[in-house]
Amino acid sequence: MNRRLKYQGPTILWALFVFILCTMKMGKAEQSPLFFPGFDKLVHCGFYVVFTVFYSYGIIRQHNYTAFPFKFILLIFALAVAYGGAIELLQAYVFTWRDGGWDDLFADAVGAGMGLFGVLVTSMGFNYGKK
Repeated sequence: MNRRLKYQGPTILWALFVFILCTMKMGKAEQSPLFFPGFDKLVHCGFYVVFTVFYSYGIIRQHNYTAFPFKFILLIFALAVAYGGAIELLQAYVFTWRDGGWDDLFADAVGAGMGLFGVLVTSMGFNYGKK
């Protein structure tokens, strides 16, 4: 297996899961009494929190880092937002039964930032505890 993809199995599976859920027909799910206004944005945010945590974990394991380099933070954030943007473009122009919008992309970016913040705080905590 390619060395770069060796530790990214959970990330790839999660990205596939997000793609499937973001492109399938949901019917009248948003009108169900089980959901509240803004539930869709919360789901988008959660998808990308998990995506960035999985991706960060794979990079940390691949390179055996004790401190997470800033260049990987930027890379992960950019790839997460690009993936979210690609899904939004597909929803707007290919899967026309879905709505692609800037507000969903913003929720994706917020989720990516939250996930990376959690990874940074956790890695700094582990490093602080080792001193």
